[in-house]
Amino acid sequence: SPGCRGAQGRFAYKLLHDLFANYSSALRPVEDTDRALNVTLQVTLSQIIDMDERNQVLTSYLWVRQTWLDAHLTWDKDEYGGIDSIRIPSSYVWRPDIILYNNADEHFGGSMETNVVLRSDGHIMWDSPAITKSSCKVDVSYFPFDGQRCRLTFGSWTYNGNQIDLRNQLDTGDLTDFVENVEWEVLGMPATRNVITYGCCSEPYPDVTYTLLLRRRASFYIFNLLLPCIMVSFLAPLGFYLPADSGEKVSLGVTVLLALTVFQLLVAESMPPSESVPLIGKYYIATMTMITASTALTIFIMNVHHCGPGARPVPHWARRLILHHMARLCCVYEVGESCKSPQRALGGRGAVGDAGGLGDSPGEGQVGTEAGGCPWDHCLCHHDALLRNVGYIAGCFRRHRTNQRRTGEWKKVAKVMDRFFMWVFFLMVFLMSVLVLGNAA
Repeated sequence: SPGCRGAQGRFAYKLLHDLFANYSSALRPVEDTDRALNVTLQVTLSQIIDMDERNQVLTSYLWVRQTWLDAHLTWDKDEYGGIDSIRIPSSYVWRPDIILYNNADEHFGGSMETNVVLRSDGHIMWDSPAITKSSCKVDVSYFPFDGQRCRLTFGSWTYNGNQIDLRNQLDTGDLTDFVENVEWEVLGMPATRNVITYGCCSEPYPDVTYTLLLRRRASFYIFNLLLPCIMVSFLAPLGFYLPADSGEKVSLGVTVLLALTVFQLLVAESMPPSESVPLIGKYYIATMTMITASTALTIFIMNVHHCGPGARPVPHWARRLILHHMARLCCVYEVGESCKSPQRALGGRGAVGDAGGLGDSPGEGQVGTEAGGCPWDHCLCHHDALLRNVGYIAGCFRRHRTNQRRTGEWKKVAKVMDRFFMWVFFLMVFLMSVLVLGNAA
């Protein structure tokens, strides 16, 4: 009834006046000062706000619950209308100075000034939300497939273990009301109690450490950093497939190298400047090294391709190894040939014979014979001047065929080397991608 509710209000007012008439919130509320006060701690993780890998700071939203017994704040509930508990501002009562040891906030803010629940037997429960910034040692060796272990260590700043006995209420943090994070998955939050003796003091100081087990959700980084790098890397070996006369072989390699450099800078901006190189960073460096090597080989092969008429003939070992075995292995053949047809080495006996046959001057080897029934001494077509001119033309044609054959051999050597290195670098890119995914698993 309205009258009873009014009576309850008068009893609550009288109870508050009686409890705090001679109460001081500055002293530890125990009957025996030689005995430690038991304080129980329970932490509920509500949200992970931010994980700053570069500065190694974890920002989280916590609900911190502390319970203890205040021996000076007890009453008989029958004398006060059956009131068993009241809620009063936390500044009215003594509170343990429990803080986050590994706090990384520049303002060093504490918990919010919320009410406490005071029961008739003297037990006090203080629930307060807090946004904390804690230091966390970040290991990015397997980024973006990494997991982190961030510790939240709570303890009293001034009271030692002989004055406050801090204990954890549960063996793990409460994740019931946790709001899922888009980047991090929480695997657990085990709690452990430690008793440490610091160098400054001889008394033990207990603390409760919550270890937050995190695993990164790698989908964002796979689609935005890893897959583009893999696709760009597969473009690099295609530079060997471009025709040497196109003039774009070196440009493709340099463009791919610049694209990977941009991706590398994006990863470096978000990672801490530590000695441990991320897994994706190692992949970028290995790919950039491979592309640098492929560009250098492309320049060398283009130099081979553009060997002029003054170049030396292809060595015998190169003709046998490259033009015979490697050409068949890489399926490089001329027009009209196939991979299964027998290869005829350029510059062989048949080619030399054909060139020699085509280059023989008419009239050589026919001295003293009749040409078209005309004797040597009487026919005007075998005049000495005409014979010298024909010999000169035949020699020029023979030298031109030799230089053309030599240039063709070097071009085929360059083509075979292009195809061989293209498959080698394709295999290297594939193996590196498999190794990265294997290490991530």
